[in-house]
Amino acid sequence: MGTDAWSAALVAERLLQAEDRATAQTSIKAEWESLDLATAYAAQDIALGIRVARGEKVTGVKLGVTSKAKQRQVGVDAPSTAWLTDRMILPIGETVPRDRLIHARAEPEIAFVMGRRLEGPGISAATALAAVDHVVGAIEIIDSRFSGYKFSMMDAVADNNSSGRYVTGPISRRPEDLDLALEACLLEVDGEIVDSATGAAVHGHPAEALAFAANTLAERGHAMEAGWVVLTGGMTDAVPVEPGARIAAHFTNLGTITVAGGR
Repeated sequence: MGTDAWSAALVAERLLQAEDRATAQTSIKAEWESLDLATAYAAQDIALGIRVARGEKVTGVKLGVTSKAKQRQVGVDAPSTAWLTDRMILPIGETVPRDRLIHARAEPEIAFVMGRRLEGPGISAATALAAVDHVVGAIEIIDSRFSGYKFSMMDAVADNNSSGRYVTGPISRRPEDLDLALEACLLEVDGEIVDSATGAAVHGHPAEALAFAANTLAERGHAMEAGWVVLTGGMTDAVPVEPGARIAAHFTNLGTITVAGGR
């Protein structure tokens, strides 16, 4: 496709089509070198409008690339934000619908449930945390629409930060009752502990990630609403969700969340 034919709207359409059909495609950045972060976010917002128009409800926000290690890996110095909708909710006990995903991977996260509206700019971590009603553990099932899981940062942002499904745990805590930087998680796959991390891996502190999201969204005219879920970013590397696999995230104070891979 010629570069003149590309637009944010076309990027949004292509990626939603790939998601709906569970069919991978090549990197858009590789085809359209002019794709930048501003255009990628515009595509993300256009796609959200399409999702809402077809009946999806916005349920929150997700952050990506919140760890310094991952930022160095992809060549950026800040996280990215994306959208959650009710289509992405995986109820507790349901298997991961691998047949509707391309290459599902799971990562444990600390999630906030907002108690009131949070709108930037100028939001500090303390201000952000004061807007939180409660904290829960979560497992996010990420699913890039790009072949071989190979993509640029611009591709990932346009692709809604590789959104797939997410499940939140049944145990909640008030934020003031936790040391979120030290809240630990063990990631288990089929009975074996494969990784571990604390909340400090998430942009230094999950509340810092929340403040970043509020301020970044404000630049595009958005705010976070009461009741929304905010996934603050993967604490560990993501692991593949294989057929029949059992993946569990064991948090210090937020309980255990388990998902299983469908056949």
